Amino acid sequence: MVPVQFWVLTTMNVDPTIAIRISFGTALAAALPTAINGAMGHRRKGVIVEKAALLLGISGMFGAFLGGTLAAHVPASVLKTIFGLIILIAAVKMTIEDAKPTKKPETRALPFLIFGLPLGFICGLIGIGGGTIMVPTMVTLMSFRIHQAIGTSTAAIIFTSSGGIASYMINGLGAPDLPAYSVGYINLYQWILLAGTSIPMARAGVWAAHRLSAKSLKRIFALLMFYVSLKMIGLFELLHLPI
Repeated sequence: MVPVQFWVLTTMNVDPTIAIRISFGTALAAALPTAINGAMGHRRKGVIVEKAALLLGISGMFGAFLGGTLAAHVPASVLKTIFGLIILIAAVKMTIEDAKPTKKPETRALPFLIFGLPLGFICGLIGIGGGTIMVPTMVTLMSFRIHQAIGTSTAAIIFTSSGGIASYMINGLGAPDLPAYSVGYINLYQWILLAGTSIPMARAGVWAAHRLSAKSLKRIFALLMFYVSLKMIGLFELLHLPI
């Protein structure tokens, strides 16, 4: 959602710094109803660890608010690069780690609270609900299985996206040169278009995820992250590749 919005807004001659902040804020706003819908589907499949989702989510909500506040004062070029690098690191981590944990998943409360704050901060800083960084963290550091990590992170995103939404709204109030229908750094027009299409597709995503093997799901997830990260960093443009 972030790259698509950024490209659309800059094509409309919106200042890149304003465009990237709106892209982050609006993506978080779209992630909220999508996460609620997706979490309901994953819960019916029995793959959400509720304790982990709650603790990661609440801690991450405060982190996301702080991250969104910082993003409101950082130039577009820096935000784009940070976004791309974080997603790239997560993709590499997912690729090199085994999809089948060798020990039991983490159950203690403290690790979830500790990890939730920085994960939420990153979510708010680069405008993502958190699945692309929560899933690798849960798989590689907390021994969650891939389906379990995706389901649990989807539920945690309900909290992290809420913190980020509040931050982008508050910090964007009164900002100059905002496009029409913007409330702070959240554009309601784009939000309706994104949420309206992503909510039904979240159900389709749940259906597809539970019909794929852990290895296949992990490869698809990592491939998507590689593409988005390299696109935002600008590698394809540098190499004159039309992708």
